[in-house]
Amino acid sequence: MSRLRKVTTYEAAMWRGLYRWITRRPLKLAPGDVAFGHAGPVKPIFVVFIVLSALEIPVFDLIISHLVPWPVVRYVALAAGVYGLIWMFGLLGALLTNPHVVGDAGIRIRNGTSVDLTIPWDAIAAVGHRYRPLPSSKAVQVERSGDRAVLNLGTGGQTSVDVTLREPLTLLPAAGPDPVHEVRFYADDPKSLVTLARGTRVTDHG
Repeated sequence: MSRLRKVTTYEAAMWRGLYRWITRRPLKLAPGDVAFGHAGPVKPIFVVFIVLSALEIPVFDLIISHLVPWPVVRYVALAAGVYGLIWMFGLLGALLTNPHVVGDAGIRIRNGTSVDLTIPWDAIAAVGHRYRPLPSSKAVQVERSGDRAVLNLGTGGQTSVDVTLREPLTLLPAAGPDPVHEVRFYADDPKSLVTLARGTRVTDHG
């Protein structure tokens, strides 16, 4: 995928997330599917940035209006500030309206607009719950130990659900071409997700 196409796709997904959040149109679920949120660790950060940006716009506009004699500069700066504020609302909306899903198809792992991965039940050996910190806040990280590779799909620099695969698989192009043995991701309520997966899904499809 070209860089321009990636940017366009990301932008469109952000606007869709904002629209669905504002209009309160959650992700449509198939019968039997259960959604699990994953925005808990980053939601307070977004709120802080949104509040600060909202306060910064009029202050910055006042400063420019007194220091810069050209109105066009003021209008461009004002537009950029408003767009940045809308952008942050859109990113938060994308996180809130794109939850993980446990259903007949398997475990669908989401992370806003950057990750959308479904692991089918016949590829899953086990599901467990454990909070793990990650070395960085990147949404996609690969951890290697010897011949074993783990795909970390974190939120706020952490994961809370471990999915062990029956055999190594290449699941996400962004993580590289090498197959992984395990997938770890963050869910706000990992215990409920794991209980559902173990009790009504993995057993039935195992």
